[in-house]
Amino acid sequence: MKHVPRKRFGQHFLADTAVLDAIVRAIAPQPGEALVEIGPGLGALTDPLLERCERLTVIELDRDLAARLRKRSELTVIESDVLQVDFCAIGAQAGRKLRVVGNLPYNISSPIAFHLLAYVDAIEDQHFMLQKEVVDRMAAAPGHKDYGRLSVMLQWRYDIESLFEVPPEAFEPPPRVDSAVVRMVPLPDPPAIDPKLLEEMVAVAFSQRRKLLRHTLGRWLEARGHAEAFDVQRRAEEVPVAEYIALAQRVSGFLRAS
Repeated sequence: MKHVPRKRFGQHFLADTAVLDAIVRAIAPQPGEALVEIGPGLGALTDPLLERCERLTVIELDRDLAARLRKRSELTVIESDVLQVDFCAIGAQAGRKLRVVGNLPYNISSPIAFHLLAYVDAIEDQHFMLQKEVVDRMAAAPGHKDYGRLSVMLQWRYDIESLFEVPPEAFEPPPRVDSAVVRMVPLPDPPAIDPKLLEEMVAVAFSQRRKLLRHTLGRWLEARGHAEAFDVQRRAEEVPVAEYIALAQRVSGFLRAS
């Protein structure tokens, strides 16, 4: 029976073989690696990955698709919402770091990225198909209109590279947006900070991005006794990731000492 894409799961199945080949070349999977595919769907990417790596763990929420996938002995199927999956447990079972791939549902791509951030120490790299707008935000540099909370929160832990764009007609059914493939490689020696403090600080900074930081982050710092710790006569999008990290380290040290 033909599977009908379900809107509530944001299902758009990749069907262009040239695009699939390009994604597999970018991933370059090897036998013995611990690959995890999020949202395998009808297996368009799953099949060429298996040709290279022989075994694969897949995470699928749609129970009908999960049932189909379970019929394949070379797959380990996790039927679950990816936001509930413990990637450290998968890595521990595999005995090595994970390579995570997938054509992510565009309606929850940012939550998935933040969820994986908590498991980054168990991950070797990530290759995802995402809405181009989201990839642009992930990879944006300071001063660019796309630079924001997502840019800072991911770039403090990953080297992020937008690899190539994918048009809507490569999917069935076609989405209403352009897509792009992104590579995310965890940084080998990330700065030691409190992630929750950084997340709170960056959310405050970008809460009113058109205003100078003295109206947002400045007040947040003042409440913590750090009014003079930072140049707040700038907008949030002008501040490099390294400066946000250094500020989080400074504030965190101050809070521990008080």
